[in-house]
Amino acid sequence: MAEKTRYSDEELEEFRGIINDKLALARRDYNQMMRTLMNADGNDVDDTSPTYKILEEGSATQSKEELIQQASRLQKFIQGLEAALVRIENKTYGIDRITGELIPKERLRAVPHATLSVASKNARKR
Repeated sequence: MAEKTRYSDEELEEFRGIINDKLALARRDYNQMMRTLMNADGNDVDDTSPTYKILEEGSATQSKEELIQQASRLQKFIQGLEAALVRIENKTYGIDRITGELIPKERLRAVPHATLSVASKNARKR
């Protein structure tokens, strides 16, 4: 029997569902972070009151920087998931971009935007 070179359409549809679920959550979280950063939900006077509490201001700045980092990582994750959907459309999803072999389903379920098997990823680090 020949070795399988790509996932079946049924398997690709399963992965599409997983990716769409993760994408919906990631987009929701990203939008929430952006609303927080832009103070869209705030009804307070942070942006108009005189600032005299230096410690609170420093803490708020640090929190904002952390939120910006998280939003940036989430945006990269969303782009990875969207690219995975394109690979599903092209029927190239789940194929290791170095070896050309199938990435195990367990890995794709855990990391649906993966383009490398664990072995390829570890080999790249060396």
